[in-house]
Amino acid sequence: MDGSWVDKFGGLSRLPADIREELETGSQIVTVPPGTQIFAPGQTADNLWLLLDGTVKVQQKSETGREIFLYRVHAGESCVLTTACMLAFEDYSAEGTAETEVTAVAIPRETFDDLVAKSRVFREFVFTAYSRRITDLFTLIDDIVFQRMDVRLASRLLELADSDGVVHATHAVLGTELGTAREVISRTLAEFQRRGWVEQSRGEVRITGRDGLERLVKSSGAHA
Repeated sequence: MDGSWVDKFGGLSRLPADIREELETGSQIVTVPPGTQIFAPGQTADNLWLLLDGTVKVQQKSETGREIFLYRVHAGESCVLTTACMLAFEDYSAEGTAETEVTAVAIPRETFDDLVAKSRVFREFVFTAYSRRITDLFTLIDDIVFQRMDVRLASRLLELADSDGVVHATHAVLGTELGTAREVISRTLAEFQRRGWVEQSRGEVRITGRDGLERLVKSSGAHA
């Protein structure tokens, strides 16, 4: 890795030299393959992960077994649930899974607690990331309660599409992403296909009318 990993996180680049050295020596860089469970309900939060590469999907399972997508952690971000658990000394209530190969910096609790206590810059970094994610979660709640499903699906397709405009996900996976039934996703995608916005095949959806999806999202004030 070119330079220090600390410089990849803007809020940490202002750390004084001694605190920076303590953070670097007290942490380690880890890499895990796709599909690795990073944390699970009931587990203790022992490390704050700062992602350098890859994505982690965080979701919660209800008592009835229904899975609800909460958010993704991308490179340059930390996990708000992990931060909350470490600050409150509580166990996880959801699970986090590596969607891709993930490279991250693992900051152990001892180092985390020490730096939160004595470094204003580190504290600001932690709480700024935390507050930003909390805002995202309130947006998620607002979307679930108030946004139409076709708008939410259009927005999520635009978000998940790769550089070729392909979303590699089944109807069931998309249903989990949006907290709804697979049948609802299937009906909505069928309507999108009728309008010429998507084409469907096994395990993937290809966007063929991006402009139409974007117009739908913008017309309802959502953000792709």
